[in-house]
Parts: sequence; structure tokens; C-alpha cells
Amino acid sequence: MYLCRKICEKSMNLHQIAVARNGFCDKFGIPRQSRNESSIETRIVFEPEFRNPDAIRGIEGFSHLWLVWGFSKTAELSEQGTQTTWKATVRPPRLGGNTRMGVFATRSPFRPNPIGLTSVKLLRVEETKDGSVLVVSGADLLNGTPIYDIKPYLRYSDSHPDAVDGFAEQNAGYELEIQNPDFPDVPDKVMRDILYILRQDPRPAYQDDAERIYKLDYAGYNVSFNVNKDKVCILNITKSDKK
Repeated sequence: MYLCRKICEKSMNLHQIAVARNGFCDKFGIPRQSRNESSIETRIVFEPEFRNPDAIRGIEGFSHLWLVWGFSKTAELSEQGTQTTWKATVRPPRLGGNTRMGVFATRSPFRPNPIGLTSVKLLRVEETKDGSVLVVSGADLLNGTPIYDIKPYLRYSDSHPDAVDGFAEQNAGYELEIQNPDFPDVPDKVMRDILYILRQDPRPAYQDDAERIYKLDYAGYNVSFNVNKDKVCILNITKSDKK
């Protein structure tokens, strides 16, 4: 068994097949989980060696896909010494950051292997100068996230209507009410995405200061807002220098 494990570890080389491109320049504001009803689009751009059109033949016959990807920012933190070893327990933000749960009972990015799994909706396939690009919605990914694999989502085997969500159940359907949503200088598509992000409440659950001003960057715009109870007030939206 030990020899088999060592052989598998030695031969298991992950190759980045694609990269995610969207408007999320920072981790703050990214949906905590994938949501297929999201209007936010992410483009999956294949690396040059994987731009063979035969590799995605038949993919348009599927409405949803699984993306296997890497927590790239988490890996950077580990290299800097912030997180050098894995920990058996973590503090999920949605539990206030004070309650510890087992790492394998959460979707924390700090894991023995920084690998993520996301279900997305396939909107279309576009032919571009970079080859065939998959346009998806519902991705909880930072711009530039490496994609390691893509698999079709199968309704008959991957859907479990009677599944139980454990301690995450309490967050189902939670949304904030938007105040002051009118910023005519912001493109309509970008504004729709910003409103969607804010409704999902990007704040950590342990931050509940009605006077605090939060800032997030999305698609070239800097958004300032605060939250009072279940209402989020947009204070300002300005052009950002982040890309």
C-alpha cells in the first residue's frame, strides 16, 4: 500500500489546462459558493497546448459542467510562510469566524491540497483568437484562477435533491436589500453584477458594524458600501486601476 501511494504521488502531475477570466480582481466579493442563477459570466480560456477543438467536442450538449481548479492565492500565501502546514480544523466565515469545524467538513481554501471544485452553467462556446472559449455562469473564481480539469455535470448521478447541508443550511436563500442602486455612469451589465454580489453579502459573518465602509473591486470599478442590518447602501462607484 505504501509503495502504491508513493508511485501515485510521483506520477500525479497536474497540468493547467485553462485559466478563468472575469471581473473579480480581489477575493473580497467573490460568491462563497457557485450559484447557477448568477448573471456573472466567467470565460474559460484554454492554454495553447489544449486548444484542440476535438477536446471539447460534444460539450455543448451539456447544460452544466464541473470545474476542477486551484486556490492560487492560497498557494501564494503558503509560499510566503503565512500558511505552511495544513490544519485539522478551520473557522468558517459564515459561522462568525469563532466556531471550529473539521477542514474536510468545510470548503475552506486552506487544505492539504489547494484544489477547488465548482459546478457552473455552460452559457455558450465562443470561437476567438485564443481558440474555443467556454463562457459559464455561477463560478466562484478569482480572475486568473488556474483550471486543471473540466467534466460534464450529469443530472442523473450528480444531483441529490434529498441532500442535507449540515451547518451550511442556515445560510440558504440569504440576501440583502439594496439601497441607492442608481449609478448611470456604470455599464448596465457591470451594475447588474455588482448588485448581485452585494445582495449575497460579501462581508465575513463576524463583521456587523453599521458604520464600517467596505470596498470591493469588480470589472474595473471600485465600490464603496456599508450594511445596516439587512440593507446594503451603495455609497459610491468609481473607476478602478485594477485589472
